[in-house]
Amino acid sequence: MITLLLVEDNQRLRPALAAGLNATGAVRVAGDCGSGEEALAHCLAEPPQAILMDVQLAGQLNGIEAAVAIRREFPRLPVVFYSIQDDDAYYRAFRRSGILSHYAYVRKSNYLLPQMIVPLLRDAVAGRSFIDPEIESRVQEVREKDEQAPMALLEPNEQAVARMLARGMSNEQIAAQLGFRDKRSISRTNGQIYAAWGLADTATDEKVARTRAALIVHEGRLLMWDDQGAPHILDARGAWVPYDLLKG
Repeated sequence: MITLLLVEDNQRLRPALAAGLNATGAVRVAGDCGSGEEALAHCLAEPPQAILMDVQLAGQLNGIEAAVAIRREFPRLPVVFYSIQDDDAYYRAFRRSGILSHYAYVRKSNYLLPQMIVPLLRDAVAGRSFIDPEIESRVQEVREKDEQAPMALLEPNEQAVARMLARGMSNEQIAAQLGFRDKRSISRTNGQIYAAWGLADTATDEKVARTRAALIVHEGRLLMWDDQGAPHILDARGAWVPYDLLKG
């Protein structure tokens, strides 16, 4: 029997789903909650064998972000994601999460019954992975869109700041040109740019993030840097591969 943490923010659905899962005899719902923050706290207090997690949650963390935080503490803890939402932000979060195994990601409408969820949980516990073909198609669509137009991930004011940043302008110079009285506004905007382009977690400091953001502007495509500082791009299969900035 799989000891399960159920993470679902719909307070009407959650108890019904827990009862249905328990009734299969294959699962014991040891805990349930409605936010990613609560899920992390529950895992730290009493780690389950697997998690069934909605992608859209109450709180600051979506389900995928919560899973990444949980897996930092419990590597490859099995997670089955399900969602009714068709939102680029969730597909983008999943693509950036680096989750490779011990998971499933399915549309809620395609897996309505607890009996359909149990095999996904068993496969995740066994180390396998499964992504609903409809979701996989959308993940690839978002990947291609992002790779071709990193500026599309930024709001208009962030785009303007990114272009000036790439020209080597200081925060003070950017603030003056855009008419901001407080240069800290530019620092906050820079932070949003770094987060949108996946630089916030990998950069060792603001100067490194700033340089990498400038390179992304100049290259016109998303880049990722590994722990050794080598740049990578996404290939046609959605894998990060080495990229020569000098040759393009």
